Amino acid sequence: MYKNNRNEYILVEKLLEKKMTVATCESCTGGLVSKRITNVSGASEVFGYGVCTYANEAKMKLLSVNEKTLEKYGAVSEQTAIEMARGMLALSGADVAVSTTGIAGPGGGTKEKPVGLVYTAVCAKDGYCECKKLLLGNIENADRENIRHAASCEALGLVIKYLENK
Repeated sequence: MYKNNRNEYILVEKLLEKKMTVATCESCTGGLVSKRITNVSGASEVFGYGVCTYANEAKMKLLSVNEKTLEKYGAVSEQTAIEMARGMLALSGADVAVSTTGIAGPGGGTKEKPVGLVYTAVCAKDGYCECKKLLLGNIENADRENIRHAASCEALGLVIKYLENK
């Protein structure tokens, strides 16, 4: 797991080196991934778009997530995370997009989808797409804030991983 609190600095540096751009689309992290990126001086050269699509309607309207995907798999699913990232690529024209969708708690969890379940996906213009399932309900101090922070670390880390192999 990428628990590095400096992931945003590493990400912006790698994007600048590669002359690439990133866009974010977030649900459970509520804009935290975007906030962390924009905390870095120079981020405006590599980051232009970030949307918080907390409601399913927003996922469908802004990111073209298919209603049938949401009905069949739910908002918290690999399928939805991937459709979100692909939709953000189309919306933003960025080189790479990252999504987060999950259950930050303290309520909302079920046996099948417990608090701390998060999916983060990275999709890129070159066709690359990877989704990671996270089970963050057992991290130290697994409250809403820490789950969201851990999810943002993982999301940034997944983009870094893609860039390192680029």
